[in-house]
Amino acid sequence: MTWTVAAERFDSPDASALRRDYYDEVASRYWQRPATAEEIDDGLDDDGADLLVPPTGQFVVGRYGSRAASCAGLVLTEAAGPGTAELTRVYVRPAFRGTGGGGLLLAAVEEAARAYGIRLLRLDTRDDLVEARALYTRHGYREVPAFHRRPYAEHWFAKEL
Repeated sequence: MTWTVAAERFDSPDASALRRDYYDEVASRYWQRPATAEEIDDGLDDDGADLLVPPTGQFVVGRYGSRAASCAGLVLTEAAGPGTAELTRVYVRPAFRGTGGGGLLLAAVEEAARAYGIRLLRLDTRDDLVEARALYTRHGYREVPAFHRRPYAEHWFAKEL
């Protein structure tokens, strides 16, 4: 089996299912219990995913063979300053972790960012998302001082492209 990663609308059936799985996992890990369907719906409601389309961003879906297995988003924000964007919603379904899909997601988002003229890609994550922090470090992201004070952020990373 091989991975492919391509741009896809955030609201396609596969992308929607991946985003739902992402929110289920991050909420369940945060609360240390299974998230309810209502909590997942609340997380998805007005979550800013509408920015994950040109010209304000992009969403990518990774497939392992023909199965939708991962996703990531790029958001261009004026608040971040010119030439800076944020990496968001990076998720690889547990059954596909360790197969190289995470690195391919990051590469696809970085390529999209360069096409927009982005020179600095940054992100935030939490203490409990240890796999994500390891992925970012392994692919050249460095921990930086906090660049915002939003809830659920405990680590901030950046990478010069």
